[in-house]
Amino acid sequence: MTLTNKIFLSLVSGIVIGSLLNNFATEASQFLLDPIDVIGVLFISALKMLIVPVVFFSIVSGVTNLEDTTSLGRIGGKSIFLYLFTTFIAISFALIVASIINPGENANFVLEKDFKINSPPPITSVIENLIPKNPVKAFSEGNMLQIIVFAIIVGITITKMQISQKVKLKGVFTSLNDLFLKMIDIIMFFAPIGVFFLILKTFMTQGFSTILELASYFFTVLLVLIIHFFLTYGSLLFLLTKVRLVYFYSKMKNAILFAFSTASSAATIPVTLKTVEEELKVGKSVASFSVPLGATINMDGTAIMQGVATIFIANAYGINLEISDFISVIMVATMASIGTAGVPGVGLIMLAMVLNQVGLPSEGIALIIGIDRLLDMTRTAVNVTGDAAISCVVASSEKKINYNYKE
Repeated sequence: MTLTNKIFLSLVSGIVIGSLLNNFATEASQFLLDPIDVIGVLFISALKMLIVPVVFFSIVSGVTNLEDTTSLGRIGGKSIFLYLFTTFIAISFALIVASIINPGENANFVLEKDFKINSPPPITSVIENLIPKNPVKAFSEGNMLQIIVFAIIVGITITKMQISQKVKLKGVFTSLNDLFLKMIDIIMFFAPIGVFFLILKTFMTQGFSTILELASYFFTVLLVLIIHFFLTYGSLLFLLTKVRLVYFYSKMKNAILFAFSTASSAATIPVTLKTVEEELKVGKSVASFSVPLGATINMDGTAIMQGVATIFIANAYGINLEISDFISVIMVATMASIGTAGVPGVGLIMLAMVLNQVGLPSEGIALIIGIDRLLDMTRTAVNVTGDAAISCVVASSEKKINYNYKE
């Protein structure tokens, strides 16, 4: 049995067993929750352990392999533009579909009054903190934007050194990059176990009952995520690359399953990066930059949630939104995808910003927070797919992708 099949079997088993325990063995679920949680946390920790070294050594190695370091500006510019563009499309789709379905219309929800959320940092603060004052602190805190910038600076510096030093340092960073990629293979061996316990805990605590209570909202978000997953990314790949769509989605299976089970684009970086480089044949100089950047600023799934949630909460409060409100939502959510990058609870922070922009009370977030974990898993899978798709598009424009693959 292939690793993908094992992971998928673990995923399904976790959903089924977790749902049964949630519905028919509540006491047993409470007793088993702690040991199950420990195993899931260990697996997530193993993945997170590799995020910083994989991103850092991969970017440094990728930059040192560039024949012309000025191409970094092009790669970065194209990546950021495409990530913002797909986020714009995502929230536009969400608002259109949600306006047609009108989730939460005529519903009678109990609204919490004491729900509070942290304020997002100003965009100027994010820009000012791009360059780390203390690289060691950036590494220890896992500040991905700072790590990316520092890695680029190190890579460019190596390319400017004398040939003898350049060759030695390049060999060291390439070897270290290979080392951590090999560690991914080792952790992947235990992936079916980790995925099973992560999903088991989620459905033991959440179950399907919470989905039924907010079915109109849940399935509207899910519908738009599916549309964006296939239509937006599929169109970009079809129009701007020579990558066969069936090949792309089949090779992304492992990364998608990992993203779904962990609900973290950052934790999935090692798997996504390995898939993009080895399976989709994107050049290291592009993949090592666009994948970590995408995991940090690509918020397509979150943007979709915001669009649907805005209309859902407006309906719950009986507030009508105008066209100008929709335009505000689109603009704020698109630009905030960079401004709130890397902030814990980023989805809820961005949603609070959007709600405030159109005059809706942020207390309405309490209505949907109960099922946010289940949707977060799905939108993370969409985000990771977007990271890979954009990497292919940018690599194609830079002629840094090998289409001579075997299916």
